[in-house]
Amino acid sequence: MIAWTIRRRHSSHPLLQLGAFAAVFHCVLAMLLSPSVRADARAAPVRIVAFGDSLTAGFRLAPGEAFPVKLQQALRALGHNVEVANAGVSGDTTGAGLARLDWSVPDGTQIVILELGANDALRGLDPAVARRNLEEIIKRLKAKGATVLLAGMRSPKNWGEEQASRFDAIFPDLAEAHGLALYPFFLEGIALRADLNLDDGLHPNAQGVDVIVAGILPYVEKLVKAVRNKTGG
Repeated sequence: MIAWTIRRRHSSHPLLQLGAFAAVFHCVLAMLLSPSVRADARAAPVRIVAFGDSLTAGFRLAPGEAFPVKLQQALRALGHNVEVANAGVSGDTTGAGLARLDWSVPDGTQIVILELGANDALRGLDPAVARRNLEEIIKRLKAKGATVLLAGMRSPKNWGEEQASRFDAIFPDLAEAHGLALYPFFLEGIALRADLNLDDGLHPNAQGVDVIVAGILPYVEKLVKAVRNKTGG
């Protein structure tokens, strides 16, 4: 954009065009050669698993539009060498996630984005059961040495205020009890917005995924930096 603007104003001065291009080139080169970017590029990628349900899996979206893919692109655009695996399964409850945990999150995973609970809430399942399942998942992930980012969810109100209150409290309570980073609401900014959801009103469209990624990105980036500092990479 900088180079384009200068060309337009000084189209009759080739030397000015060349100078503008050189300035932009050297700025980009300096950024790419900065110590932090060089070190991250040389280090092994930080391995992240997005472990969740259809919101993670990319229900009815093209493969390149799913949350894990777009999150990986956003992190790499910031200069972070990461690999984000998609371990989302449509329809999964917290119980189903617990049952497949061991083969869904391989050893060596450094960060797990835990996004489960929406289907428990939609089905009106007992919040106490969802809490127990999520807590067991968290304990097993920590035993594997993974850092967990807990993605919060909210219950629909059609099951009553008491049910919703018990469910909504699960995520901040577990985050505090286990010292986890918490992204309070995975669907922040897109819930109930027709323009950012598919026609079912429940799942984000591609633009909705962009909003999710923008919201959660600072939380994930902070954990990536922490992993790098811990491993010396």
